Amino acid sequence: MSIQIKEVLAKKILTEAKGYLDVGFTHSLNPYSGCAFACRYCYVREMPIQRFKEIPWGEWLDIKLNAAENVRNEILALRRKNKAINIFMSSATDPYQPIERKAKIVRGILEEMIKNPPDFLQIQTRSPLITRDIELLAKLNEKCKVLVSMTVETDREDIKRLFAPHAPGIKLRIKALKELHDAGIRTQASISPVLPFTPDFPKVFEGIVDHIWIDTLTIGDGANGKRSERLGMPEIFEENGLAKWYRRDIHAAVEKYFKKVYPSEMIRVSKQEAFLK
Repeated sequence: MSIQIKEVLAKKILTEAKGYLDVGFTHSLNPYSGCAFACRYCYVREMPIQRFKEIPWGEWLDIKLNAAENVRNEILALRRKNKAINIFMSSATDPYQPIERKAKIVRGILEEMIKNPPDFLQIQTRSPLITRDIELLAKLNEKCKVLVSMTVETDREDIKRLFAPHAPGIKLRIKALKELHDAGIRTQASISPVLPFTPDFPKVFEGIVDHIWIDTLTIGDGANGKRSERLGMPEIFEENGLAKWYRRDIHAAVEKYFKKVYPSEMIRVSKQEAFLK
């Protein structure tokens, strides 16, 4: 799949947290616009950033060249006002896009944060590329709270190929979680959204995560499931014999199932707690 890449200068890089992020997080940070992973269920497809775009989701990417500079300036400005800085990176893209290998936008951001740290940084990704920055994350972890949340929607590669064919493989993500956790960085497995999985799914996270986050296509799309419906998710589940997994209470069933393996305090459900202390 070819991707139209554009280099841009962003006016700002920190956005005031709203919606599901406004409990605990003060800002979101998106080092890129667009996303090469192009997951079929991604709610960003239904947001203005894409709905008014002529190019399909997954076929364009904007690189914010001055992201690191903006991070420095904006954090310093917030500090002068004695503001709390709890950052979610990222809410509308994956910060570790494939092009991050060369562009190193996130790497530059982390380097600046080591000099001027926020109070808390949560990185949300599905890319094992994050292990490249383990050394930087460990340094930042000494100055502020850092949490790496790895999206692992399922342990079935066939399901991953159906819903997210361009995303990194599941085993690579699990391996990355282990490397991060072994390096002393707090980790979270984000089952977001819940997709069909095998009975052994909970066990793959044993000893490599501090928390497990459960989210679904109905409680997690920002519109009570309406965005997921417009994206055709009910039909995809039905056409592939997966209809029993598309239900409004699936989060409760998954929470109960995972609590058979892990203590209750390790399991978090979307909208119950948006900020991990």
